[in-house]
Amino acid sequence: MIKKLFLFVLLLPIANLESHEFNPAHLIINQNNNEGIYDATWMYPVKNVGKKAEVIFPDVCISEGLDPYVQGKYYIEKIVLNCSESIKGKSLEIIDLGVLTDALVTINFQDDTFEGLVNAQRNKLDIPITEQYYPTTYLYLGIDHLFDGLDHILFIFGLIFCISGLGNIIKTITAFTVAHSITLGLSIYDLIYLPQGTVEALIALTIIYLALEINESDRQFKTPWLMAFSFGLLHGLGFAGALSDIGIANNQMLLSLLFFNVGIEIAQIALIPIPLLIIYLSTKINIQNYSQIAASLVIGSMGAYWFIDRVIGIIQ
Repeated sequence: MIKKLFLFVLLLPIANLESHEFNPAHLIINQNNNEGIYDATWMYPVKNVGKKAEVIFPDVCISEGLDPYVQGKYYIEKIVLNCSESIKGKSLEIIDLGVLTDALVTINFQDDTFEGLVNAQRNKLDIPITEQYYPTTYLYLGIDHLFDGLDHILFIFGLIFCISGLGNIIKTITAFTVAHSITLGLSIYDLIYLPQGTVEALIALTIIYLALEINESDRQFKTPWLMAFSFGLLHGLGFAGALSDIGIANNQMLLSLLFFNVGIEIAQIALIPIPLLIIYLSTKINIQNYSQIAASLVIGSMGAYWFIDRVIGIIQ
Protein backbone atom coordinates (compact mmCIF):
# COMPACT_ATOMS: atom_id res chain seq x y z
CA MET A 1 0.00 0.00 0.00
CA ILE A 2 2.79 2.42 0.91
CA LYS A 3 4.56 1.65 -2.37
CA LYS A 4 1.40 2.36 -4.39
CA LEU A 5 0.83 5.62 -2.52
CA PHE A 6 4.42 6.70 -3.13
CA LEU A 7 4.06 6.02 -6.87
CA PHE A 8 0.79 7.96 -6.96
CA VAL A 9 2.33 11.03 -5.33
CA LEU A 10 5.23 11.08 -7.77
CA LEU A 11 3.03 10.49 -10.82
CA LEU A 12 0.50 13.16 -9.82
CA PRO A 13 2.24 16.00 -11.73
CA ILE A 14 1.46 14.24 -15.03
CA ALA A 15 -2.13 15.43 -14.57
CA ASN A 16 -0.94 18.94 -15.36
CA LEU A 17 1.66 18.98 -18.14
CA GLU A 18 1.39 22.64 -18.98
CA SER A 19 4.42 24.65 -17.91
CA HIS A 20 3.69 28.24 -16.89
CA GLU A 21 5.62 30.50 -19.25
CA PHE A 22 7.82 33.21 -17.77
CA ASN A 23 6.43 36.41 -19.30
CA PRO A 24 6.44 39.30 -16.81
CA ALA A 25 4.93 42.60 -17.84
CA HIS A 26 7.35 45.51 -18.30
CA LEU A 27 6.73 49.23 -17.92
CA ILE A 28 9.53 51.41 -19.30
CA ILE A 29 9.45 55.16 -18.61
CA ASN A 30 12.11 57.39 -20.21
CA GLN A 31 12.47 61.03 -19.19
CA ASN A 32 12.56 63.35 -22.16
CA ASN A 33 14.95 66.27 -22.54
CA ASN A 34 12.05 68.39 -21.40
CA GLU A 35 12.01 67.55 -17.68
CA GLY A 36 8.24 67.23 -17.39
CA ILE A 37 7.79 64.95 -20.41
CA TYR A 38 8.16 61.16 -20.18
CA ASP A 39 7.81 58.54 -22.89
CA ALA A 40 6.37 55.29 -21.54
CA THR A 41 6.06 51.81 -23.06
CA TRP A 42 3.70 49.33 -21.41
CA MET A 43 4.38 45.69 -22.36
CA TYR A 44 1.78 43.17 -21.21
CA PRO A 45 1.90 39.41 -22.02
CA VAL A 46 -0.61 38.27 -24.61
CA LYS A 47 -1.12 34.87 -22.93
CA ASN A 48 -2.05 36.34 -19.56
CA VAL A 49 -5.36 35.00 -18.29
CA GLY A 50 -7.97 37.58 -17.35
CA LYS A 51 -8.37 41.32 -17.71
CA LYS A 52 -5.49 43.37 -19.11
CA ALA A 53 -3.66 45.23 -16.35
CA GLU A 54 -3.72 49.02 -16.29
CA VAL A 55 -1.08 51.51 -15.13
CA ILE A 56 -2.15 54.34 -12.81
CA PHE A 57 0.48 57.04 -13.17
CA PRO A 58 1.30 59.69 -10.52
CA ASP A 59 -1.33 62.39 -9.99
CA VAL A 60 1.03 65.07 -11.27
CA CYS A 61 0.96 63.52 -14.76
CA ILE A 62 -1.51 63.59 -17.62
CA SER A 63 -1.20 60.51 -19.84
CA GLU A 64 -2.01 60.16 -23.52
CA GLY A 65 -1.77 56.66 -25.00
CA LEU A 66 -1.72 55.36 -28.56
CA ASP A 67 -3.64 52.30 -29.71
CA PRO A 68 -1.95 49.12 -28.43
CA TYR A 69 -0.56 46.53 -30.85
CA VAL A 70 0.80 43.00 -30.59
CA GLN A 71 4.51 42.36 -30.93
CA GLY A 72 5.74 38.83 -30.27
CA LYS A 73 4.45 37.69 -26.87
CA TYR A 74 3.32 41.15 -25.75
CA TYR A 75 0.67 43.81 -26.17
CA ILE A 76 2.59 47.06 -26.62
CA GLU A 77 1.15 50.43 -25.68
CA LYS A 78 3.03 53.71 -26.17
CA ILE A 79 2.14 56.45 -23.69
CA VAL A 80 3.25 60.07 -23.38
CA LEU A 81 3.25 61.59 -19.88
CA ASN A 82 3.03 65.34 -19.36
CA CYS A 83 3.93 65.96 -15.70
CA SER A 84 3.81 69.23 -13.79
CA GLU A 85 6.84 68.14 -11.74
CA SER A 86 9.33 65.29 -11.44
CA ILE A 87 7.84 61.87 -10.67
CA LYS A 88 10.65 61.22 -8.16
CA GLY A 89 9.13 60.80 -4.73
CA LYS A 90 5.75 59.94 -6.27
CA SER A 91 3.92 56.60 -6.60
CA LEU A 92 2.47 54.61 -9.47
CA GLU A 93 0.13 51.66 -9.36
CA ILE A 94 -0.64 48.74 -11.65
CA ILE A 95 -4.13 47.31 -11.20
CA ASP A 96 -5.69 44.03 -12.41
CA LEU A 97 -2.38 42.18 -12.59
CA GLY A 98 -2.83 38.42 -12.91
CA VAL A 99 -1.82 36.28 -9.95
CA LEU A 100 0.98 34.69 -12.01
CA THR A 101 2.13 37.93 -13.64
CA ASP A 102 4.76 40.22 -12.14
CA ALA A 103 5.51 43.61 -13.64
CA LEU A 104 9.01 45.04 -13.94
CA VAL A 105 9.10 48.85 -13.83
CA THR A 106 12.11 50.64 -15.30
CA ILE A 107 12.34 54.44 -15.04
CA ASN A 108 15.25 56.09 -16.84
CA PHE A 109 15.74 59.63 -15.60
CA GLN A 110 18.27 61.94 -17.20
CA ASP A 111 20.74 61.42 -14.36
CA ASP A 112 19.94 57.94 -12.97
CA THR A 113 17.74 54.84 -13.26
CA PHE A 114 15.23 53.25 -10.91
CA GLU A 115 13.73 49.76 -11.18
CA GLY A 116 11.11 47.99 -9.13
CA LEU A 117 8.86 44.95 -9.22
CA VAL A 118 5.12 44.86 -8.55
CA ASN A 119 2.61 42.00 -8.43
CA ALA A 120 -1.04 41.35 -7.62
CA GLN A 121 -0.36 41.49 -3.87
CA ARG A 122 1.96 44.53 -3.93
CA ASN A 123 0.75 46.58 -6.87
CA LYS A 124 1.92 50.02 -5.72
CA LEU A 125 5.46 51.28 -6.30
CA ASP A 126 7.06 54.28 -4.60
CA ILE A 127 9.60 56.04 -6.79
CA PRO A 128 12.56 57.12 -4.62
CA ILE A 129 14.13 60.55 -4.77
CA THR A 130 17.66 59.20 -4.35
CA GLU A 131 19.50 57.22 -7.00
CA GLN A 132 19.29 53.43 -7.05
CA TYR A 133 22.76 51.98 -7.51
CA TYR A 134 22.10 48.28 -8.10
CA PRO A 135 19.45 46.62 -10.33
CA THR A 136 18.41 44.15 -7.61
CA THR A 137 14.99 43.70 -9.20
CA TYR A 138 16.57 41.24 -11.64
CA LEU A 139 17.47 39.02 -8.67
CA TYR A 140 13.76 38.46 -8.01
CA LEU A 141 13.08 38.01 -11.73
CA GLY A 142 15.72 35.26 -11.83
CA ILE A 143 14.09 33.48 -8.90
CA ASP A 144 10.64 33.82 -10.48
CA HIS A 145 11.92 32.57 -13.82
CA LEU A 146 13.27 29.31 -12.45
CA PHE A 147 10.24 28.64 -10.23
CA ASP A 148 7.93 29.36 -13.18
CA GLY A 149 9.96 27.13 -15.54
CA LEU A 150 8.82 23.58 -14.78
CA ASP A 151 11.08 22.24 -17.53
CA HIS A 152 14.20 23.67 -15.86
CA ILE A 153 13.02 22.34 -12.47
CA LEU A 154 12.54 18.82 -13.84
CA PHE A 155 15.97 18.95 -15.47
CA ILE A 156 17.57 19.72 -12.09
CA PHE A 157 15.58 16.90 -10.46
CA GLY A 158 16.68 14.53 -13.23
CA LEU A 159 20.33 15.47 -12.68
CA ILE A 160 20.09 14.68 -8.96
CA PHE A 161 18.44 11.31 -9.63
CA CYS A 162 21.21 10.39 -12.10
CA ILE A 163 24.17 10.98 -9.78
CA SER A 164 25.20 10.04 -6.26
CA GLY A 165 27.54 11.51 -3.67
CA LEU A 166 27.62 15.04 -2.32
CA GLY A 167 30.86 15.83 -4.16
CA ASN A 168 29.38 14.83 -7.52
CA ILE A 169 26.23 16.83 -6.84
CA ILE A 170 28.23 19.99 -6.03
CA LYS A 171 30.44 19.58 -9.11
CA THR A 172 27.47 18.86 -11.37
CA ILE A 173 25.34 21.82 -10.23
CA THR A 174 28.40 24.10 -10.41
CA ALA A 175 29.13 22.96 -13.98
CA PHE A 176 25.51 23.53 -14.98
CA THR A 177 25.63 27.01 -13.41
CA VAL A 178 28.87 28.02 -15.14
CA ALA A 179 27.62 26.75 -18.51
CA HIS A 180 24.26 28.52 -18.53
CA SER A 181 25.94 31.70 -17.25
CA ILE A 182 28.22 31.68 -20.30
CA THR A 183 25.49 31.29 -22.91
CA LEU A 184 23.12 33.63 -21.04
CA GLY A 185 25.70 36.43 -21.23
CA LEU A 186 26.76 35.72 -24.82
CA SER A 187 23.16 35.60 -26.00
CA ILE A 188 22.09 38.81 -24.26
CA TYR A 189 25.04 40.60 -25.87
CA ASP A 190 23.99 39.17 -29.28
CA LEU A 191 27.22 37.20 -29.70
CA ILE A 192 25.36 33.91 -30.27
CA TYR A 193 21.81 33.21 -31.40
CA LEU A 194 19.51 30.21 -31.78
CA PRO A 195 15.76 30.47 -32.46
CA GLN A 196 13.87 30.27 -29.18
CA GLY A 197 11.49 27.59 -30.44
CA THR A 198 14.43 25.35 -31.33
CA VAL A 199 16.08 25.99 -27.95
CA GLU A 200 12.91 25.05 -26.06
CA ALA A 201 12.48 21.84 -28.08
CA LEU A 202 16.09 20.83 -27.44
CA ILE A 203 15.69 21.54 -23.72
CA ALA A 204 12.77 19.10 -23.72
CA LEU A 205 15.08 16.51 -25.33
CA THR A 206 17.61 16.92 -22.52
CA ILE A 207 14.82 16.16 -20.05
CA ILE A 208 13.88 12.99 -21.96
CA TYR A 209 17.53 11.91 -21.99
CA LEU A 210 17.83 12.30 -18.21
CA ALA A 211 14.57 10.40 -17.69
CA LEU A 212 15.96 7.45 -19.65
CA GLU A 213 19.21 7.54 -17.69
CA ILE A 214 17.44 7.43 -14.31
CA ASN A 215 16.32 3.85 -14.96
CA GLU A 216 19.65 2.60 -16.30
CA SER A 217 21.43 0.20 -13.95
CA ASP A 218 24.81 1.66 -14.95
CA ARG A 219 23.60 5.28 -14.90
CA GLN A 220 26.38 6.48 -12.58
CA PHE A 221 28.42 8.82 -14.80
CA LYS A 222 32.16 9.01 -14.27
CA THR A 223 32.09 12.70 -15.16
CA PRO A 224 28.49 13.91 -14.66
CA TRP A 225 29.64 17.52 -14.59
CA LEU A 226 30.66 17.31 -18.26
CA MET A 227 27.14 16.28 -19.23
CA ALA A 228 25.68 18.99 -16.99
CA PHE A 229 28.01 21.58 -18.54
CA SER A 230 27.03 20.69 -22.12
CA PHE A 231 23.32 20.70 -21.32
CA GLY A 232 23.76 23.88 -19.28
CA LEU A 233 24.97 25.71 -22.38
CA LEU A 234 21.61 24.96 -23.99
CA HIS A 235 19.57 25.91 -20.93
CA GLY A 236 21.42 29.24 -20.78
CA LEU A 237 19.96 30.08 -24.19
CA GLY A 238 16.53 29.34 -22.74
CA PHE A 239 17.15 31.69 -19.81
CA ALA A 240 18.38 34.35 -22.25
CA GLY A 241 15.25 34.04 -24.37
CA ALA A 242 13.05 34.84 -21.39
CA LEU A 243 15.20 37.80 -20.38
CA SER A 244 15.38 39.11 -23.95
CA ASP A 245 11.59 39.15 -24.21
CA ILE A 246 11.21 41.67 -21.39
CA GLY A 247 14.51 43.40 -22.19
CA ILE A 248 17.05 45.17 -20.01
CA ALA A 249 16.05 48.81 -20.35
CA ASN A 250 18.61 50.28 -17.95
CA ASN A 251 22.26 51.22 -18.49
CA GLN A 252 23.58 48.51 -16.14
CA MET A 253 23.49 45.49 -18.45
CA LEU A 254 26.29 43.54 -16.75
CA LEU A 255 24.95 44.03 -13.22
CA SER A 256 21.42 43.19 -14.33
CA LEU A 257 22.69 39.94 -15.85
CA LEU A 258 24.63 39.15 -12.69
CA PHE A 259 21.62 39.66 -10.42
CA PHE A 260 19.35 37.67 -12.76
CA ASN A 261 21.83 34.79 -12.75
CA VAL A 262 22.24 34.91 -8.96
CA GLY A 263 18.45 34.73 -8.64
CA ILE A 264 18.43 31.58 -10.78
CA GLU A 265 21.12 30.02 -8.58
CA ILE A 266 19.25 30.83 -5.37
CA ALA A 267 16.16 29.10 -6.76
CA GLN A 268 18.23 26.10 -7.88
CA ILE A 269 19.80 25.68 -4.44
CA ALA A 270 16.37 25.94 -2.81
CA LEU A 271 15.07 23.11 -5.04
CA ILE A 272 17.94 20.63 -4.60
CA PRO A 273 16.76 19.27 -1.19
CA ILE A 274 13.47 18.08 -2.70
CA PRO A 275 14.84 15.24 -4.88
CA LEU A 276 17.44 14.46 -2.21
CA LEU A 277 14.65 14.01 0.34
CA ILE A 278 12.71 11.75 -2.04
CA ILE A 279 15.81 9.61 -2.61
CA TYR A 280 16.54 9.45 1.12
CA LEU A 281 12.98 8.47 2.10
CA SER A 282 12.65 5.89 -0.66
CA THR A 283 15.92 4.31 0.46
CA LYS A 284 14.82 4.27 4.10
CA ILE A 285 11.54 2.46 3.36
CA ASN A 286 13.17 0.24 0.74
CA ILE A 287 11.31 1.47 -2.35
CA GLN A 288 14.22 3.07 -4.18
CA ASN A 289 13.53 1.09 -7.37
CA TYR A 290 9.91 2.28 -7.34
CA SER A 291 10.96 5.89 -6.85
CA GLN A 292 13.39 5.66 -9.77
CA ILE A 293 10.71 4.21 -12.04
CA ALA A 294 8.19 6.85 -10.95
CA ALA A 295 10.69 9.71 -11.40
CA SER A 296 11.67 8.40 -14.83
CA LEU A 297 8.02 8.15 -15.91
CA VAL A 298 7.07 11.60 -14.62
CA ILE A 299 10.10 13.41 -16.02
CA GLY A 300 10.12 11.45 -19.30
CA SER A 301 6.39 11.86 -19.97
CA MET A 302 6.48 15.60 -19.39
CA GLY A 303 9.65 15.98 -21.46
CA ALA A 304 8.09 14.03 -24.34
CA TYR A 305 4.92 16.10 -24.17
CA TRP A 306 6.87 19.36 -24.25
CA PHE A 307 9.08 18.15 -27.10
CA ILE A 308 6.12 17.22 -29.30
CA ASP A 309 4.23 20.40 -28.40
CA ARG A 310 7.24 22.62 -29.13
CA VAL A 311 8.12 20.90 -32.40
CA ILE A 312 4.51 21.37 -33.56
CA GLY A 313 4.83 25.04 -32.56
CA ILE A 314 7.97 25.37 -34.75
CA ILE A 315 6.27 23.72 -37.73
CA GLN A 316 3.17 25.88 -37.44
